[in-house]
Amino acid sequence: MSGAEQKPLRFDGDLSGTLMPWDKGVPGGGGPIPLADVAGKRWNLLREDLPLPVAVLDGDSLERNSRWMRSFAAEHGVALAPHGKTTLAPALFDLQMRDGAWGITVSTPHQIAVAVAAGHRRIFVANQLIGRSGIAYVLDQLERDPELAIYSLVDSLDLVTQLAAVAAGKGGRRALPVLIEMGFDGGRTGCRTVEQGLAVARAVAASPYLELAGVEGFEGIIRKADLESTLDAVNAFLGQVVVLAQACDREGLFASDDVLLSAGGSGFFDLVVTAFNAARLQRRTTTLLRSGCYITHDSGLYTFLFSLLNMRAPELLAEDAPSPALRVWAYVQSMPEPGRAIVTMGKRDVGFDEMPKPELWHRPSADMSAPQALTPDHQVIALNDQHGFLDIPRDSPLRVGDMIGFGISHPCLTFDKWRVLHVIDGAFDVVGSIRTYF
Repeated sequence: MSGAEQKPLRFDGDLSGTLMPWDKGVPGGGGPIPLADVAGKRWNLLREDLPLPVAVLDGDSLERNSRWMRSFAAEHGVALAPHGKTTLAPALFDLQMRDGAWGITVSTPHQIAVAVAAGHRRIFVANQLIGRSGIAYVLDQLERDPELAIYSLVDSLDLVTQLAAVAAGKGGRRALPVLIEMGFDGGRTGCRTVEQGLAVARAVAASPYLELAGVEGFEGIIRKADLESTLDAVNAFLGQVVVLAQACDREGLFASDDVLLSAGGSGFFDLVVTAFNAARLQRRTTTLLRSGCYITHDSGLYTFLFSLLNMRAPELLAEDAPSPALRVWAYVQSMPEPGRAIVTMGKRDVGFDEMPKPELWHRPSADMSAPQALTPDHQVIALNDQHGFLDIPRDSPLRVGDMIGFGISHPCLTFDKWRVLHVIDGAFDVVGSIRTYF
């Protein structure tokens, strides 16, 4: 899709829709720029119209990734509430909702507030509401807007008591829908056994201030010694979620005839679909996936996880497979010794679960030639706050002043370092910008 055909990703709701000259990645020296006016600036990354480092999103890849997940969900009869904390960018929420998302997933009261302010009316909190302030905020929002639905998680009798106490103190005019969170030994939150989960579910069903909406789990952090053991553990865990849901169903604990079964990071969602779609309950069930990182994919962790997905189910990636949409660009600032380059990108600019990957390089020039691929022996070996250390081969083409586009791993921890990201087309023209609200 060319820059002329592509509509800029933008957000014109109640939040600020303006770029400021002091925002990282925005050219300085000017005044505020409404997001609607960004495309008219005709900035081009390769022409050095943007200060580096800068984070950019490939618009074609974003659209393709979003379409792919829409097709996957439709084909398998599941719903999608993409995890908004990946990007915390309402413009990207809008893209995901346009492509059929059931709602938006978040994790904290702050993220709930962003989603509410952005106009979303079905919000899934993949976490537990804890503390009077956060619980009261959600209850107040539910009271103000009868069309708003906010789902959250519980895993203990103590939390059921605390939620009910805050609701009772506020009059409790609307019941708060919750899902029982299942966990696993050595994991994060969540009930460790079906029996524990069933006890919590009974307490929820008995409370006039809560209603049981479903059962939830997160399989994305399960890791064992090898792939086969990991897949076995994931499937066993998902089976426990189903067993708990069946037990709650037999006892009539669910408040609705449509029960939510929710899980699904961006690595094992195919297994989630298989397990949850096979659940046999007396009530109708909705399998609700919460994948978030698919929208930008990445050059590390999710590329690896999708390679495993391709081994399990190659037909899923046969067409329009997700591709990396997010890169951070920086300058070669110094080449102080043989085999070493220093770039203008550090821990303040890019996630470092895994080191960023130098993928493209460009030497600014009048001919605007396309960036070239860098060989794998160009590697980031360390990051300071504002500098990156590259090992480079003796015959590297790099020179001081060259631009390098870095692929990232785990997009969540790169997005949260940027308040502005620019959307580019295939010619590296900026066709729009988005804001994040971390």
